[in-house]
Amino acid sequence: MYRILIADDEGIMLESLKKQILGRFGDSCAVETAKTGRAVIEKAETFHPDVVFMDIHMPGINGIQAMKEIRKFNSSALFYVISAYDKFDYAKEAIDLGVEKYLTKPISRAAMISVTEEALEKVDRKRRQRSDLLRIQEKLETVIPVVENGFVSSILLKNELQDVDYYRQLLDIEEDYGYVMVFQFGSDYEDGRLVSPVGMNVRAQTFYPEFRDIVKSAFGCIIGSVMSNRITVVVPHAQQNLPYEERIHIMERVRGLAARLEERLDARFRVGIGKTHAFSEMERSYREAVRALNGSLGHVLHIDDLQQNGLYDEAFPEEIENRIFQYVEKGDPDRTGEQANLFFDWMIEHYPDDPNNIRLKVLEYIIRAEKTAFDAGAVNYGFSYRRNYLDTALSCAGYEDLRKWFLEKMTGICRLIRDQKEDRSGSAVRKAKAYIQEHYDSDLSLDEVSRIVNISPYYFSKLFKEESGENFIEYLTRVRITKAKEMLENPALSIKEISAMSGYSDPNYFSRAFKKQTNMTPSEYKMRYGK
Repeated sequence: MYRILIADDEGIMLESLKKQILGRFGDSCAVETAKTGRAVIEKAETFHPDVVFMDIHMPGINGIQAMKEIRKFNSSALFYVISAYDKFDYAKEAIDLGVEKYLTKPISRAAMISVTEEALEKVDRKRRQRSDLLRIQEKLETVIPVVENGFVSSILLKNELQDVDYYRQLLDIEEDYGYVMVFQFGSDYEDGRLVSPVGMNVRAQTFYPEFRDIVKSAFGCIIGSVMSNRITVVVPHAQQNLPYEERIHIMERVRGLAARLEERLDARFRVGIGKTHAFSEMERSYREAVRALNGSLGHVLHIDDLQQNGLYDEAFPEEIENRIFQYVEKGDPDRTGEQANLFFDWMIEHYPDDPNNIRLKVLEYIIRAEKTAFDAGAVNYGFSYRRNYLDTALSCAGYEDLRKWFLEKMTGICRLIRDQKEDRSGSAVRKAKAYIQEHYDSDLSLDEVSRIVNISPYYFSKLFKEESGENFIEYLTRVRITKAKEMLENPALSIKEISAMSGYSDPNYFSRAFKKQTNMTPSEYKMRYGK
């Protein structure tokens, strides 16, 4: 149903236009009329017109003033000005108000019908756009929590930095730093601790959507899923160092937020807040938030408010240490060697007369790197594998010998991790390609091939693109079209048969895919190359 409002001080004109519209568009339109500017404003407030035909010259409030008033509460109505005067000033004001057309009286029936058809088409278009936006919004409301959960998981599980950057791009996060807040919930407090009965996690699933809305109204943040009786929240921040005043302000906001959550949800809350770190080190902020949560005082705690145990007692190159083990995990021997070398320089500069502690730190890093390699499946472990490490470290004639052994061990471990990743990914992609070559004529999917190589679809998709230079669908299409080209050279086979034999159940889709790959239709190719 279209709602059309006609405003004109001439009763005959009103009835004529109304009759013309209803005669042409019938029951699809509801038409109301008004003879004064005040009447049209009041009518528009209750009628909510889609289209308004407005005479400029009316007693009292004129048409331009009436349109300005209507615009205040109805931004979507389409205005068409009707006037017996062709004045530039009026036309200019009408244009400024976003009027669709300026119509000069007298208006013929044909012109009125044509303009009304045009107006209704615009209304349909705007309604479709609104409907499409609502559908997109509904989908986003479903998808965004999943993406945010993936982002939080990627940070806490210390996934590849590319994953974190990918999620940051998806979620439009421009900041380079952030901090973690861990919300712990329970049914009540006992001795300052939250009590979480068995059913609390199930109850949390019901209040989770409202929890998201409340927290997002207070902070621009990314919210993870319910994990036991905790929800992890990541808050992006522009700077790494959080000034004292800002930290106090954040804690006050969180206290107010916790109170609001307890008012609205059937639960009690405690919140632990970690320090601000780069996104590549956000897992540290999570651990700090958990430590703060375990503090004994208060319902909202920041890690900086606790006694600073678990910190380095003196200046220490944490950033170098973090980079070393980030590169170890990635299996990057060159960058690991570069950072390990910088760290060794720092030890010699700060502790030139303390060789035993330097040897201990070298052994600590090598053993830690080997543990990383073991977790990655790059090495096996035996109790006696390191029996000569201590003797080797002690027997090094000087710092340069110790440095050389340190760098050889660290970069060697990285190469093992890198080779293991390449072997696993390479063999998985080779196996997948072999399976595609053998089964290209069936209804293959990414999920099916992922299952064959025993890798999750998401990771397999990334792995395949990285190893092959093209995604799964591109490779499958190329294989199918190559096979189809061979079959098209056989005059005994029809295009419909070749389509099915190439894995395409729809010949029309096959033709489109073939032309996109070869710039020829299957028929053209068959005529040119068929034997």
